[in-house]
Amino acid sequence: MSKVPFITEQQAREIIKKYPTPFHIYDEKGIRENARRLQQAFSWNKGYKEFFAVKATPNPSILKILKEEGCGTDCSSYSELVMSKKCGFEGHNIMFSSNDTPLEEFKYAKELGAIINLDDITHIDAVEKTCGIPETICCRYNPGGKFSISTTIMDNPGDAKYGLTRPQMTEAFLRLKELGAKEFGIHSFLASNTVSNEYYPTLAKILFKLAVELKEETGVHIGFINLSGGVGVPYTPDKEPNDIMVIGEGVRKAYEEILVPAGMGDVKIFTELGRYMLAPYGHLVTTAIHEKHTHKEYIGVDACAVNLMRPAMYGAYHHITVLGKENQPCDHMYDVTGSLCENNDKFAIDRMLPKIDMGDILVIHDTGAHGFSMGYNYNGRLKSAELLLREDGSVVEIRRPETIDDYFATLDGYWNVIE
Repeated sequence: MSKVPFITEQQAREIIKKYPTPFHIYDEKGIRENARRLQQAFSWNKGYKEFFAVKATPNPSILKILKEEGCGTDCSSYSELVMSKKCGFEGHNIMFSSNDTPLEEFKYAKELGAIINLDDITHIDAVEKTCGIPETICCRYNPGGKFSISTTIMDNPGDAKYGLTRPQMTEAFLRLKELGAKEFGIHSFLASNTVSNEYYPTLAKILFKLAVELKEETGVHIGFINLSGGVGVPYTPDKEPNDIMVIGEGVRKAYEEILVPAGMGDVKIFTELGRYMLAPYGHLVTTAIHEKHTHKEYIGVDACAVNLMRPAMYGAYHHITVLGKENQPCDHMYDVTGSLCENNDKFAIDRMLPKIDMGDILVIHDTGAHGFSMGYNYNGRLKSAELLLREDGSVVEIRRPETIDDYFATLDGYWNVIE
């Protein structure tokens, strides 16, 4: 099996004439169609809303597309709140889910009317002293231990820094009620990048049962339950992608089974998907510029971990297509590397690919989320441009590449002095 790029070699070579590699490019048509599938999958819930995780792809052009498709934003920092505001998101169309949060960020989130999601019970007094408790508030739950589906351990929430314990949830709701909160939400994230249609329904059952218990224990009105992220994508070509319609139906069944009989059929369902929404609809496009024959066979490209950190940071797999050689046999083993002075700056290790010649264009798949956004400037390498492939086939630059002046800009007047 293989992955099919959303651009051809001919398209790529035309784009490169105007926008040199490396660059990230996003597929508007794919993004919109995926957002509509998600909305359809949860259309059974009248209050459903997707709050796109801005950290995944913080670009205003992307956010505006998702806004047109009915999404809100999930923010975790001041910068993401500012970007959301500038893109026209306001009030309860913004969810602020942060941790170890500077107090001024809580204040700004409240000024915007965002839904604040508290990560720790001590944040209640911090918010109360800083800006007062808003009438709508949310708390993040962490059940601890290991999270399993059937006999498969999916993740280890007990080691995660996020969320409140079960006893703290009751204590927090009672304290927030005392301080004037009127509508409550529950939020949780128990596993990352699950390629399983069972994850959301299993998480939903946990949170729905928790909601019923908290209502009985505290008497508060629980207005929404946020399933957060965790619905992933198949980075390797051998895996079947999640079926969002099956996932939505599984959550609906849990809702009908647990919440409706408890008189909680008005609870809104929220999601905060980043990877699922964008990852498959982004490519990192790069050109082969060097080959090296030593103890291994290396192909050096003009992109590096500055452009895509996941392989270096996590050993993450990203599929690679050599444009124009899709039908050639993958009979050469390469390490595909970038130029950083770190040995983990490799997009692929011992990867079987067609023979690569200098000047070949490589597409690195599934970089639409946590790709450009995790970039940095190690070795003084500069971040790339971001492009958008419009539905009509045209290409626009939605973020220019960094320049050397951008890199030195934060030195203020010092750089002028030493020149």
